[in-house]
Amino acid sequence: MQHRPQLFYTTEPAPCPYLPNRMERKVLTDLSGPDAASLHDRLSQAGFRRSHTIAYAPVCMDCRACKPMRLPVALFQPSRTQQRLWKRHQDIKITIAAPVPTQEQFVLFQAYQKNRHTDGDMAHMSWQEYADLISNTPVETIVVEFRTPADQLICVSLVDVMSDGLSAVYTFYDTTITAESWGTFSILWLLHLAEQRGYLHLYLGYYVPGSQKMAYKAKFRPAEIFQGGHWTPLNIPA
Repeated sequence: MQHRPQLFYTTEPAPCPYLPNRMERKVLTDLSGPDAASLHDRLSQAGFRRSHTIAYAPVCMDCRACKPMRLPVALFQPSRTQQRLWKRHQDIKITIAAPVPTQEQFVLFQAYQKNRHTDGDMAHMSWQEYADLISNTPVETIVVEFRTPADQLICVSLVDVMSDGLSAVYTFYDTTITAESWGTFSILWLLHLAEQRGYLHLYLGYYVPGSQKMAYKAKFRPAEIFQGGHWTPLNIPA
């Protein structure tokens, strides 16, 4: 049987969500089909990300600021701050579930958007749109829930499972106590899970120098970015 060629599409320019006074364009392709998992693997290893059944990558006209980023699991060295955070949260209850949305998650998601991303595309998502974000996936996907000892849901990570690692698709959390650093802790725990499962990498999406929203990613070392057609170490001052 002859396979149909994979089709790619380019979006119209739109305001950049990361850097002011810039426009973004993306290249998109459909992941649905019997080869979705292998296609997702290949595209992720080439710097693409997944949203719903679509894989995308930036192809902006005059900007190359967005750098696909991943962490080599075996080489990761937590900072002292990250070590202290890890020890402080050892009483957190963590469960891995199928990508099934819940109202409890949605309440936390809405509060996170209201406090952190009031001007973002997700700020006014309906329940159905949130449900699609979680469940509309053509690849193996898990939801990781983080709960306090009192069973309060404080963090949720949507994660794709790949042949060579895990890909953190989207994370949201309780922002009322910033010192708890739930976003950082979720990455540390995903690194731990990847190590347990023998994976090579944890994919973190795009690192964007100059974007305050993405600055936290540079605190995880060592890291790799995809540029010039291959993965290379991220070299910036600690």
